[in-house]
Amino acid sequence: MSGHSKWSTIKRKKGAGDAKRGKIFTRLARELTLVAREGGGDPDLNVRLKLAIDRAKAQNMPKDSIERAILRGTGEGKDGEQLEEIIYEGYAPNGVALMIMCVTENRNRTVAELRHILTKAGGSLGESGSVAWQFTRNAFFSFPDEGYDFDRIFEIAVEGGADDITLEDGYIEIFGPVDSFKTLTDALHAENIQPEEGELRMIPNQELELDKDDTLKAMRCIEALEELDDVQGVSSNLKISEEALAVLVAD
Repeated sequence: MSGHSKWSTIKRKKGAGDAKRGKIFTRLARELTLVAREGGGDPDLNVRLKLAIDRAKAQNMPKDSIERAILRGTGEGKDGEQLEEIIYEGYAPNGVALMIMCVTENRNRTVAELRHILTKAGGSLGESGSVAWQFTRNAFFSFPDEGYDFDRIFEIAVEGGADDITLEDGYIEIFGPVDSFKTLTDALHAENIQPEEGELRMIPNQELELDKDDTLKAMRCIEALEELDDVQGVSSNLKISEEALAVLVAD
């Protein structure tokens, strides 16, 4: 299993203990506002909004909160907060490349918080373009395999333009080029499949392998980054060993 898939596994296994409802709702609300602003407030016409609504409902976010977030994005809400989506580039300890996806209304605050965590951990914030060349943006979907025929999912995904379909640790993951995102979303919904994750994700072109201790140091830096309110997610080129995975899940 690749590093990004293992990190998803870690977060799923730790999710019940780590879940802080207010923080989760804040991130979901920001995503709803942003995608509604960019693509409109109709989920039938805005595929990213539809997926964001599905994720919010899966976390039991109140309907009123979902609607208010969407209205803020379309300009109909009372909240004048101006959010923007920014991807920052940097390095965790031992040269692990990072793409840090943020949604913020205050760039200065976000940069200061990112730089503080990275510097404290022995990493650094990079210039635009310093890390991005090591990643390719892909459509990504993930959901439990329970109740689904993998061969059928494989067929649907390939027809929808997917490049790769995997079954690991009880989860089906689908990868494809950016322009397949809507086609794959529609194909999955036609089969009544609601992905737990459905997004455009930065996938490393090549993974970096470190020893267990250095892997854990880098992953704890990534965990600290993902705890920030402005951070929606972090992609890295780190290859996570089974030994390190066991330690991280147990933490």
